[in-house]
Amino acid sequence: MSSRIPSDKVNLRLILVSGKTKEFAFSPNDSAAEIAQHVFDNWPQEWSDEAVSKAEILRLIYQGRFLHGNVTLGALQLPLGKTTVMHLVPRENLPEPNSQGELCH
Repeated sequence: MSSRIPSDKVNLRLILVSGKTKEFAFSPNDSAAEIAQHVFDNWPQEWSDEAVSKAEILRLIYQGRFLHGNVTLGALQLPLGKTTVMHLVPRENLPEPNSQGELCH
């Protein structure tokens, strides 16, 4: 039942903490902040019990790292026409690395 992914788009399969997933197609020029805003504006019906109050608290996690808002999909060198999995979590602030490069709690 999967539809064909356009060859000029990155297909993101976003996973919530609950394990629910949804796929969205984005341009490689789209930033993490733009993706969060798009998902917020087009919040899936099946995610209604996990809706957030504003797009600014949605964070993308790729390969175990939080993506800052200005990072584009192209900068991550994600493959066009293929599906990439990321986690989507509500988080007010991103953790800052300390002087040893570890994340502060």
